[in-house]
Amino acid sequence: MPSVLDRARLPAAILAARAAQLASRTLGRGGGSTVPGVVARRVDPKVLAKLSRALRRGSVAVTGTNGKTTTTRMVGKILQTAGLRAVNNSTGANLVTGVTAALVSDSSPFGGPRSEVGLFEVDEASVPKVASEADLSLLAVLNLFRDQLDRYGELAYTAKVIASAFPHLPQNGRVVLNADDPLVASLGRSTKDPVFFGVDEPALDTGRLQHIADSKDCPVCGTALRYDAVYFGHVGHYRCPSCDFARPDDPAYRASRVRMDGPRGTEFLLSTPRGGETGVRVNLPGLYNVYNALAAAAVAGEMGVGLAEIARGLREFGGAFGRVERIKAGDREVFLLLIKNPVGFNEILRTFVAGQPENAGNILIAINDNDADGRDVSWLWDVDFEMLADAEAGGEVRFDVTGVRAHDMAVRLKYAELPVKSVIPDREGALLAALDATPVGGTLYVLPTYTAMLELRRTLSDLGYTHPFWEE
Repeated sequence: MPSVLDRARLPAAILAARAAQLASRTLGRGGGSTVPGVVARRVDPKVLAKLSRALRRGSVAVTGTNGKTTTTRMVGKILQTAGLRAVNNSTGANLVTGVTAALVSDSSPFGGPRSEVGLFEVDEASVPKVASEADLSLLAVLNLFRDQLDRYGELAYTAKVIASAFPHLPQNGRVVLNADDPLVASLGRSTKDPVFFGVDEPALDTGRLQHIADSKDCPVCGTALRYDAVYFGHVGHYRCPSCDFARPDDPAYRASRVRMDGPRGTEFLLSTPRGGETGVRVNLPGLYNVYNALAAAAVAGEMGVGLAEIARGLREFGGAFGRVERIKAGDREVFLLLIKNPVGFNEILRTFVAGQPENAGNILIAINDNDADGRDVSWLWDVDFEMLADAEAGGEVRFDVTGVRAHDMAVRLKYAELPVKSVIPDREGALLAALDATPVGGTLYVLPTYTAMLELRRTLSDLGYTHPFWEE
């Protein structure tokens, strides 16, 4: 039986955390999405376990290199459509402290939850810690790409870290995996009854592996994989010629008949194991967002949400802040498109610039190398900027660069023979200059790393064009 002191720790932790959140916002130090979790855990180290176990329908988590925030918010929209209230670390604070802070914000002074279910995006390296404390009924792994090598190391190590969380899941806990990512799919060998999702659309086959493809060797025996279809990076349909490892047959959740509608969105046929199939519209562009939507559908479906609610939730989803976010800036429009690694950067360039040169008149690239961005920016040399040559040849595209590593970005563009119009390290000054250079009625595409995105979005908020990121 818990001691009197232990019982008193939880309300004390909640009170201290809320005071920290108020102070953070009042002093302009941010949205208070992480500090409250730090404070709460110091007062009561068991606070996450206590609060998560009070949720009536348990908790689910989403991890992977790209798409965590978008996918988690998609699931949240689907649950809302189904009449379920979820607590979620929607600002992207995805370490164990951010998950704790979200639960604290959702609780009463004595720890009673306002929500029915926990819905958390979790940093890859933090998955074992969160899984050991929170009672996760589902853990979804989206993809694994080379990202922040100074933090994560090589992908095989990251996969092992994630797999080490599986034994912490409850007996009825399940893992949802991307069948089209070889390394992610191989994690199915480390857990019972994995649920797979994947895309089946031959028309999207690029015909070859890009040089930045990371997991192109068999994770079981090391032989080079053979691909029947390559969608982007190392994602596609594959098989090993030397052993029995191959893409799982007939994933439980499948997208087919995928149709791209440029920056306006995508449509596809969603097939599910229990509810049949239906057409889905997602108002976000790019194949990578089809994968995000498919993962969200798999998570919601495994939580018992019906197909009609899944399709409606995906259709009504409007995007996550800074990821694919449209902001009306007076008589112009700003499109915020977060970048963080070569594969994600390539897909954004392919979707918004190379494929739509008539729409990409002004582009501001903002590169920081703060801790949250990753200190190593050598990955910029693996981005296929050369694909933009045709878009630039028409004289339609204007490139400006900013951020702590603005000059590094300018050099990379120079080697791609893409002339840079301006180099302004100051983020606010660069944004204002780029907006001023954008024609009335035009769109400014802003491609920032994480901390640069927060800085630029804060400027847009200060100008009255949007709200602070912590306000829904």
